[in-house]
Amino acid sequence: MKKHNFNAGPSILPQYAIDQTAEAVKNFSGTGLSILEVSHRSKEVDAMNLEAMALFKELLDIPEGYRVLFLGGGASTQFFTIPYNLLETKAAYLVTGAWAKKAAKEAKLFGTMEVVATSEDKNFTYIPKGYSIPEDADYFHITTNNTIFGTEIKYDMDSPVTLVADMSSDIFSRPVDVSKYGLIYGGAQKNLAPAGLTFVIVKEEILGKVSRPMPTMVDYRTHIKSDSMFNTPPVFAIFTALQTMKWLKELGGVAAIQKTNIEKAKHLYDQIDGSKLFVATVPDPEDRSLMNVCFVMKPEYKELEGEFQTFASGKGMVGVKGHRDVGGFRASLYNAMPMESVDALIACMREFEAAH
Repeated sequence: MKKHNFNAGPSILPQYAIDQTAEAVKNFSGTGLSILEVSHRSKEVDAMNLEAMALFKELLDIPEGYRVLFLGGGASTQFFTIPYNLLETKAAYLVTGAWAKKAAKEAKLFGTMEVVATSEDKNFTYIPKGYSIPEDADYFHITTNNTIFGTEIKYDMDSPVTLVADMSSDIFSRPVDVSKYGLIYGGAQKNLAPAGLTFVIVKEEILGKVSRPMPTMVDYRTHIKSDSMFNTPPVFAIFTALQTMKWLKELGGVAAIQKTNIEKAKHLYDQIDGSKLFVATVPDPEDRSLMNVCFVMKPEYKELEGEFQTFASGKGMVGVKGHRDVGGFRASLYNAMPMESVDALIACMREFEAAH
């Protein structure tokens, strides 16, 4: 039976990236060594690293003055690394989910942290509107896609201060005007690579402005100077990320994949909105994530959630159980998710509904 991988992360990767990585595990770049054991100081790894950074810049059309970094530690490490580097007196945060809330918590350790708006009052089922970004803040932090709750900011906003964005789960899913951001970061294990890699896109001119002394490893300038090779980088994950980016370029880049992502999400949301059993947890289509579609049983059919979970698993649907903070179901439709799998989930939902 074919498995359809809707896991929220680590999650589905392109078959091309998996195949190329499997070969590299046996023999990396003709070295006769595995990518798992080759020296990160070898000329082959150096070339791979530089190629990955260059393709990252190409796919997102990153302007001059920005650097791409490949680091370890996950996006959660960036929650404190960002204020370490950027927060002198005050930072502003938009709290739209669990990860945004955790990021804001870390900033409190370095100075004043102001929450400009939050959607926690309705369990993060909408994106706040009509708030003002304080012009005396050192930076304004947003989380563009909220994997747990299924909301997404799908545009590049204007900000009077340095804009910082966690794009862990929607990077490369749409074109991004990087010039509007001072820093973009994220864990790679949702739309790019296996767990272990963190990407950072940072505008060099925003660095070196804080007065505090910084440990070497949390200073972005350390990693800029060494092209992410100050210490041993996550070589294996960088290799897979490079293969994913090659696959994406071959498809036509982020503009092409955005059209596919919109189509996949619309197909599934239309099924949910027209269903007698299911209902989307995010009511406003404008706020709904294209990456993580969250839905539950309507109140009168709540008792069927466990039964549907079992039914879906029996049909090869993997990872559709919703996060414990939301319940119900979550279908993650990352770039590598084919329409075939979305259609299979919809057919599963229709079959279950017809039986009830």
